[in-house]
Amino acid sequence: MKIFIFSFVFMWVSLFKYGCSQESLPLGSHPSSLEFDHFPNKIFAFIWRNWNLVDIKKMAEVIECHPRDVLEVGYSMGLSEPLNPSRKYQKQLYITIIRRNWHLLPYSQLMKLLEMSAEELAFSLREDDFLFIKLGNLKPKCNPLIYEIPSESEWEKAAWIKGVVENHFNGDDTDKEPRLSFIKDLSKYQSRVARNNEEGLRFIYSYFGVFGDPLMDPDLDPYPDGLLAQLAEFGVNGVWMHVVLNQLSHQSSVFPEFGEDSSIRLKRLQTIVDRAAKYGIKIYLYINEPRSMPVSFFDNHSELGGVVKNGYQTLCTSIPTVQDWMKKALEHVFSQVHGLGGVFTITASENLTSCASHGHWKECENCKNREYPDIIAEVNHIIEEGVHKGNPEAKVIVWDWGWNGHGDGTEIIRKLPDDVWFMSVSEWAQPFHRGGVDSKVGEYSISVVGPGPRARKHWEVANEMGLNTAAKVQFNNTWELSSVPWIPVMDLIAEHAENLTQSGVDGYMLSWSLGGYPSPNLRIAQQFNQDPGLSKEKVLNEMARERYGKEFSAFVRNAWTAFSKAFSEFPYGGGVVYKAPQQYGPANLLYENPTNYGATMVGFPYDDLDGWRGSYSPESFTNQFRKLSEKWKEGLGEFEKIFTEVDPDRKEIVLKDYGIAKAVYLHYTSVANQCEFIMKRGIESEKGRLLEIVKEEIQLAKELYEITCHDSRIGFEATNQYYYLPEDLMEKVISCNYILDSLKK
Repeated sequence: MKIFIFSFVFMWVSLFKYGCSQESLPLGSHPSSLEFDHFPNKIFAFIWRNWNLVDIKKMAEVIECHPRDVLEVGYSMGLSEPLNPSRKYQKQLYITIIRRNWHLLPYSQLMKLLEMSAEELAFSLREDDFLFIKLGNLKPKCNPLIYEIPSESEWEKAAWIKGVVENHFNGDDTDKEPRLSFIKDLSKYQSRVARNNEEGLRFIYSYFGVFGDPLMDPDLDPYPDGLLAQLAEFGVNGVWMHVVLNQLSHQSSVFPEFGEDSSIRLKRLQTIVDRAAKYGIKIYLYINEPRSMPVSFFDNHSELGGVVKNGYQTLCTSIPTVQDWMKKALEHVFSQVHGLGGVFTITASENLTSCASHGHWKECENCKNREYPDIIAEVNHIIEEGVHKGNPEAKVIVWDWGWNGHGDGTEIIRKLPDDVWFMSVSEWAQPFHRGGVDSKVGEYSISVVGPGPRARKHWEVANEMGLNTAAKVQFNNTWELSSVPWIPVMDLIAEHAENLTQSGVDGYMLSWSLGGYPSPNLRIAQQFNQDPGLSKEKVLNEMARERYGKEFSAFVRNAWTAFSKAFSEFPYGGGVVYKAPQQYGPANLLYENPTNYGATMVGFPYDDLDGWRGSYSPESFTNQFRKLSEKWKEGLGEFEKIFTEVDPDRKEIVLKDYGIAKAVYLHYTSVANQCEFIMKRGIESEKGRLLEIVKEEIQLAKELYEITCHDSRIGFEATNQYYYLPEDLMEKVISCNYILDSLKK
């Protein structure tokens, strides 16, 4: 989830089928797209960026040429034999495809490439974890990309690219791990199932789950047996899924537009519930309701509308008809799907839901004389009543995300039903000082350890009301760095877990959409859950011996401590975690000239240093990343001491774990380089240092390339899919060589 409530103009024209006569897509400010001068032209860029992602025939169809033309262009740049991936593979990586073609193709060609209708693409841009926001709330202006026979100079530039590729990369693809291989690894059936998992609450998201409408496509299975079995072994007893209630609801005379294909979705959900039950795991649904609808929807429901914002209008929850629909819809879901674990509610998210969800309830005739806490609490009452009518045993977990702008929610807590759980983000409002900045945590953080004063206060009030409590935590990763499956800062994780045992919480939500990998970090949480009396040192020492062998545990413990101390230098800030380029690291291009594009939420960092740094000065921001990477390097040195003598049975684990740790180092070192490059570009006296930075970026990209080629998890996060692929790191090297030539002139 994000800390900010956005008020962007979405320029949607008749998005959905509800009362719409045509389909259109959002444009935003629609600026000119970027040029990528390290390629001969955009056709070459298109073919490079879709190689091994999209079928050659499909690429040819999009740019109106013969497949042999696509192959000729690809081979001319040194690309190897294409994989021609399956349609299923493309569906699993459609967000990656959208992002890498955002500056290359207009919507018409993008839809053809994705094999999506305007309606389907519009839905994805809105519902796939705020994808259009991640893309910058704008679609760059792109002319149709039509193949023309390249000129002699363009072929010459392609030959130059091929020379760079051959000079810097091996070219042998035989030992590369295909992208998404981790799904096959995680799907392997595990016969060992954790016991005594029934007590408490420890739920998490799938490492490769899909937002949007995951129940309509049986090919995209978020919870295969192997993953469920492994999560169970790590003490997990619940997993959650994103759903939209009007897609699951009964079909009613009040809203005849809702509920189409709900029987298909509910049947699919029942299958997942039954499978998870074999491993002692319950399924929980994300309930962020009622979702607002396009204003045109209310042509037939004018008496049920509330607040209007950016072309969308709320289904007003102060109206009994809306309340009744919500209750019956939830009752329908929980009576039709047997064994559902429950729901967790978010009642003040980025999505416009109730009239109070974005703080504008005074603009609604039905709500204007009511108080904010009453409306928010009432929505949770409605959800609780509907769920428990369908299944009295299901858990309703009420999350305080966004209440009063992430402020005091005690008034709401005191008005909640007496048979719900209450959940708060553990680390929020925790104070810290870094890089000359005093601040408090306002987004998920590992580098600042919780619990903070807001959560403690809210849990205390919930306990007074007799409610069970849960801590929302991120024990694997956060937006501080989400492109590795877990961040090996075990001391920080253990400290947080130990603190929570003293807070008296009854359960944990272990991840938002990021952080769902069955990792050693989750093992730490499991150990404290099984024995709250354990100490941090005992847990970490035993885990190091178990994973790497007794004779090497001291080196590993030294590495974990060094990593944890290094991570405590992260220049934390709400804007930093979303807009700085740490998710992309060396894969983010250097720009010799300003792009004039603003960084987007984990989508495109561009070269927007002022957007990245938040409250930090440019120098302080850069220095914090330098300090982080230098201290992290000390930990890598400790880890490397076990390489030569480690037990052969553990060698693969050691190499993979080291690869993750080194990837973290490469990401943060590159961020520091990028900041310095931006500060010094265009300054003649700094040309020498700029040349050094560009050469360093080439080396970082090559080292990360080697890691990613042998570990398909690197660069992946569920809702963003692949931030980068090996080909992007190759492109970074090509781009840097192009900049070197330019700087030397």
